[in-house]
Amino acid sequence: MNSLVRLATRPWLHFLVLGCVLLQLRGMIFPTPKTIIGPISERRVQSLSDQWRASVGRSPSPEQKKSLLVAELDRDMLFQRALDEGLHHRDGVVYQRLLRNMDFLELADDQSDKALHRQAIRMRLHLGDEVIKRRLIQRMQQSLLAANRPSPPTEAAVLRAFNDRTADLRQPALYSIQHIYFPRDRRDDREAFESRIDWTSLDANQALQYGFPFLSGYRFVDHTLAQLAGQFGTQFVEQLRADSATKNVWLGPLESTFGMHYVWLENFQPERDARLPEVRQSLINDLQKQANIAALRTSVNQLRRSYEIVR
Repeated sequence: MNSLVRLATRPWLHFLVLGCVLLQLRGMIFPTPKTIIGPISERRVQSLSDQWRASVGRSPSPEQKKSLLVAELDRDMLFQRALDEGLHHRDGVVYQRLLRNMDFLELADDQSDKALHRQAIRMRLHLGDEVIKRRLIQRMQQSLLAANRPSPPTEAAVLRAFNDRTADLRQPALYSIQHIYFPRDRRDDREAFESRIDWTSLDANQALQYGFPFLSGYRFVDHTLAQLAGQFGTQFVEQLRADSATKNVWLGPLESTFGMHYVWLENFQPERDARLPEVRQSLINDLQKQANIAALRTSVNQLRRSYEIVR
């Protein structure tokens, strides 16, 4: 006990304690200034507006423009955070990109790859390369998500999403068809074909010999109307939709973008509600994606507290 009392009276201990207290007070009274993110230059603002206009076909509204600026500042913040954590020193994609940049600038000489990489960093080439910026932002997003990864969706959540999205998940009608094709300029051949064919006994496979080559093929199995429209055009599928009351029948002639077609409707499955087992994985993927987006948004919001964002 006496030894502790003697130690407490030592002047050097008093100075040590006083120094620690002053250091702590200094940090509280004069905190280290936060790194400033922004503001975004007028040139970049105009570029964001131009990109929006090119994508959507009109200028962004004031609210949309504000959202664009917030998203761009978030990108700058994530990029800065990646630099703060030194990701540009240990990412393989960034490493190879900087080596290619050095080679393009004809600065490679006979240096080793490691020496070239160090020189590129000293030249700050990583700061002005958009590919590197996107890569480091992606790495930072992955890092934030890994630290705050949401739980997988529960069975109850999957079932709730299934019930809520019944209309969206409705399965489209499916068509299985074969066709005989006549180009527009072969009208005489088509009329001659019509005049001599017995439709009641015409076999779909044998009928191919009467038509002309069709680039996409002759048989389409379990295709939606949207898929068939990509092959034949919207006029064709509208006629097919109107005529497809029964299966194992010849339809036509149906007009397409390319000419006329006689169509054997091999099978038809009408539109129906989806069954949970066949859409379960899709629902799980959607729910997980939504949860990841929400978790990343929360992490980005928290990260903003570490920087001074200037809009």
